[in-house]
Amino acid sequence: MDYDLALTIGLIIGVFSVPAMVSALSDRRAPRIAAIVMVVAGGLVAYAVTQKPGGYRVDEIPDVIVKVIARLLD
Repeated sequence: MDYDLALTIGLIIGVFSVPAMVSALSDRRAPRIAAIVMVVAGGLVAYAVTQKPGGYRVDEIPDVIVKVIARLLD
């Protein structure tokens, strides 16, 4: 699997799971699905960071995301 793609998917899934978690907590429900999705997102990000030689720096993450999206649209 492409490490940049795993990082991008993990970050996007993680961002989308935050509103689901907040919604569940505000409705006084247990955020089970949102928590599972957050764990999956964290796993994808951890996989990408640990498997890529040299890892990722915080300042290069936006460039990686743009590069992956551009590759998918091309």
